[in-house]
Amino acid sequence: MAEEIINRVALSKLMVVDLEDYYPEGERVVFDIKDWLYEGLVLREKEFRQSVKDYDWSKHQNQFIALTCSTDAIIPAWAYMLLSIELQAYAKKVCVGDLETLETSIYQDIINNLDVQPYLNKPLIIKGCAHKPVPANAYILLSAKLKSVAKSIMYGEACSSVPLFKKK
Repeated sequence: MAEEIINRVALSKLMVVDLEDYYPEGERVVFDIKDWLYEGLVLREKEFRQSVKDYDWSKHQNQFIALTCSTDAIIPAWAYMLLSIELQAYAKKVCVGDLETLETSIYQDIINNLDVQPYLNKPLIIKGCAHKPVPANAYILLSAKLKSVAKSIMYGEACSSVPLFKKK
């Protein structure tokens, strides 16, 4: 006689937290300023400011922007600040760094604003194996935030999770 198969995972009180659910849509762009430098290495203020003034910033509407310089030039902080001020009217987010730094910055904002009340005293699984570019730092930020409210935290899938934390 065949026994009925029971899905114990579906019946459990486990809550799955999937960072992909919070992934904001929008194009990610690396904005390299090397072409605005003299010989790709020296920032000349007057020429740099002219490049900033002449540039069509509207092409970055609703984009996430990572500002960088791909040469070994020493870029003063004010240059990135000037660019970010111009981008504020158009871009969703601006940071200095590469795409991973950008994604981490995006997720840092999301996790900082995450309502953790639904996870109060609940056993949680932070879902792994993302299909979207969820940075490793996002998992660290999320686990740190959830530790204060969760009964337990695991990582992976319900069928093969790794225990990380259990409230004593």
